[in-house]
Amino acid sequence: MKAEQLGYTNVKVYHEGMPAWSKRNYSVLSPKFLQEAFIKKDIPHVLLDVRPAKKAKKGFIKGAVTLPAGKVKSALKNFPPPKKKAPIIVYDAKGGKKAVKAAKTLVKAGHKKVRLLTGGVKAWEKGKYPLEKGTLATEIVYVPKPRPGEMSMDAFMEIADKTPSNILILDVRNRDEANAGVIKGAMLVPDEEILDRMSEIPKNKMIVCHCATGVRAEMAYHKLKGKGYNVKFLNANIFIEKDGSYEIEK
Repeated sequence: MKAEQLGYTNVKVYHEGMPAWSKRNYSVLSPKFLQEAFIKKDIPHVLLDVRPAKKAKKGFIKGAVTLPAGKVKSALKNFPPPKKKAPIIVYDAKGGKKAVKAAKTLVKAGHKKVRLLTGGVKAWEKGKYPLEKGTLATEIVYVPKPRPGEMSMDAFMEIADKTPSNILILDVRNRDEANAGVIKGAMLVPDEEILDRMSEIPKNKMIVCHCATGVRAEMAYHKLKGKGYNVKFLNANIFIEKDGSYEIEK
């Protein structure tokens, strides 16, 4: 495992992966990931600033809705229904107790794509990303829309089951995840290695990217699309067994 290669000795592997984790817990994302994967690409999401409103208006992330942490539970009815699986990103000043409390409340209410911004506004500023000032939105709005390059689950399953010679499934998970199982015929190139290994990815085939949840697959899609590839991606949770069998859920 990569962690062991880096010198860590007490290493454990969570085999169920991110899809299973996200059903019962919140996850985290970096300021860079929020900017590159959501804001820059205009991907629909709910961005929640859980600091007191007076502090929030002095500097907040574009698109944020103000909702102090202590009011999240009473405002659950104002969120998109959990069945819509809206990505909900929570932040406070430093990624502290208020953001954690809000994230846990949302997960307990059934939301499965809750993320906490690591380091909060302080980390966002440190990364030299812009802040807005003034009045924040108070109404939570989520309007899902098809993502460019997104492939339906049915189309993906047909490709995975038949493995046509003119299509390559590109698994962009990391190696530790892939050790648990890989779809038959898929090529493993972790997302962070794609730009360095572009020459290994054939241009005479349609490339279909997948990860564990769809997030990294979409990032891989944009990298390959920018280099002229015929590429699509699966935007869904996928669970892969050691024998290559798999289950997909939206």
